[in-house]
Amino acid sequence: MTRLSVNINKFATIRNARGGNNPDVKKAAVDCQRFGAQGITVHPRPDERHITYDDVIGIREVVTTEYNIEGFPDERYIEIIKKVRPVQATLVPDPPDVLTSNAGWDTDKQASFLKEVISEIKKFASRVSVFSDTRKEMIEGAAKAGADRIELYTEPYAQRYHTDKENAVAPYVTAAEIARSLGLGINAGHDLDLHNLSYIRKSIPYLDEVSIGHALVCDALYYGLENTIQLYLRELIT
Repeated sequence: MTRLSVNINKFATIRNARGGNNPDVKKAAVDCQRFGAQGITVHPRPDERHITYDDVIGIREVVTTEYNIEGFPDERYIEIIKKVRPVQATLVPDPPDVLTSNAGWDTDKQASFLKEVISEIKKFASRVSVFSDTRKEMIEGAAKAGADRIELYTEPYAQRYHTDKENAVAPYVTAAEIARSLGLGINAGHDLDLHNLSYIRKSIPYLDEVSIGHALVCDALYYGLENTIQLYLRELIT
């Protein structure tokens, strides 16, 4: 079964727009799990424009499923991993000022760097996932660097899904087969939603996990959080 990890960054974005603690991101983590999510994802950025360092620490106390911390593996991120010791550390190649994760790693050019940081992070996290596009050499590079999983960057799939879903998903099916042959687990994330989620899950039946935040929170504004999580879970099993 493909697991649903809810990225709760957007709850923090709404809170930070007004200050105070409404919505309470710690409660959001508790509720997402109570409503069926099998994981909680956060992506603390250096400017703390959504999830803050204190959030990351506080949320650790209430996560009873899997805690996934995304980020660029600089010294600050590695210190967070050392302190929190999450189930999963997901490495993304974002510079500090980027709006959202929008590319996979160049695991060829960054081979030495990734190998070094993955070795260090594995001392404190149960597994390490590397954000990746669908190119064979990038997936092979993630395996060589010591990653346990890749997270397939799915924005190109989502953009093309409504006009040509078969060709949109094809590179991801091939990439997943390559990753599986290398012994890597397979996660996916970015712009997955209630429209395109089921198709990619059916196309990659051994997909381990999807991480979804923005679309899920937007849907929750209309359907309510509990109902929305159930809708997403349904897409992962039908």
